[in-house]
Amino acid sequence: MSLIKQFIDLFMHLDTHLSTIIQNYGVWTNALLFAVIFCETGLVIIPFLPGDSLIFAAGAFAAKGDLNIIVLYFGLCIAAIVGNIVNYEIGRFVGPKVFEMKKIWFLKKEYLDKTQKFYDKYGGLTIIITRFMPIIRTFAPFIAGVSKMKYKKFLTYNIIGGVAWVSLFTFAGYLFGNMEVVKRNFSMVIYVILVISVMPAVIGFIKQKYFTKVVDV
Repeated sequence: MSLIKQFIDLFMHLDTHLSTIIQNYGVWTNALLFAVIFCETGLVIIPFLPGDSLIFAAGAFAAKGDLNIIVLYFGLCIAAIVGNIVNYEIGRFVGPKVFEMKKIWFLKKEYLDKTQKFYDKYGGLTIIITRFMPIIRTFAPFIAGVSKMKYKKFLTYNIIGGVAWVSLFTFAGYLFGNMEVVKRNFSMVIYVILVISVMPAVIGFIKQKYFTKVVDV
């Protein structure tokens, strides 16, 4: 339970934690942010790291002059794109047999199945769409690699999705982060971002779990 509380505290007080990191490490904070976004998008075993909220918070601190917006923006774009490439290559290495396994020690199979359904519905656009969906975005490039999606096609969608994702949350944080109402309610803003981010996955889960049963009956 203490670990869960620590994660909740990290998300809900991201501004405080990031402020402390900036004070202690200065420009090296960019390297830490790069590492977190790279791992969140590139390592399929840790899809629970902060993404949307962290980028928004970083943009807000850049607006105050604590971080260089140019360095921050391009660093996060590169981290998001390269992370997906690494994830894609991991998927290619593991191969299609991953779907035949009943249990996989390094990931939840239900996430694989959910992401596969996105591919069945949206095709390659899944790489772009799921950028804005926590957890599932970590599995999308992995499934693309497993499915042997053409690399050129994957790379195109990857760049578009990565740049769009980072641009939206970085510049949203940069534009709104210095507003007094946002400063006073920063933790609440982060909470709203988290809720909005997970809503598509929650709605999809509800539709699959309850509406499918109704149709079957």
